[in-house]
Amino acid sequence: MNYLDIALPGSDDRIHTLRDFLGQKVVLYFYPKDNTSGCTVEAREFTGLKQEFADKGYMIIGVSKDSVASHKNFIKKQELDLLLLSDLNEEMVKAFSVLKEKSMYGRKYMGIERSTFLLDEAGNITKEYRGVSPTSHAKIVLEEI
Repeated sequence: MNYLDIALPGSDDRIHTLRDFLGQKVVLYFYPKDNTSGCTVEAREFTGLKQEFADKGYMIIGVSKDSVASHKNFIKKQELDLLLLSDLNEEMVKAFSVLKEKSMYGRKYMGIERSTFLLDEAGNITKEYRGVSPTSHAKIVLEEI
């Protein structure tokens, strides 16, 4: 399946595909988990720069394997202003090859490698950032577009 056609539920209670956003540029960022320290920093930075991204013609969409309920809690608790998509079945994370083996406290598991993709108006990937640090990442992306 083409990544543009993967349907995921959003924090706005609607089902979205990336095809829905054709005609506009998208910052699509994948993050490991709602309400964790690094993911909170990254989401707050994207929220704080949302208007500057919009001024450059970009909308911001976040994706993780968390549920819609978790996303809504994350948005409310952290005062975010972002559309977050829930990829419980790992369809989009696999399509973008961001699901990687990780290790914590000696335990290996599959998790999302923090990554960001820029999509043009036709839905083509124009730039990708993989294995990024959450701090200042949003600002770096903004400066490069």
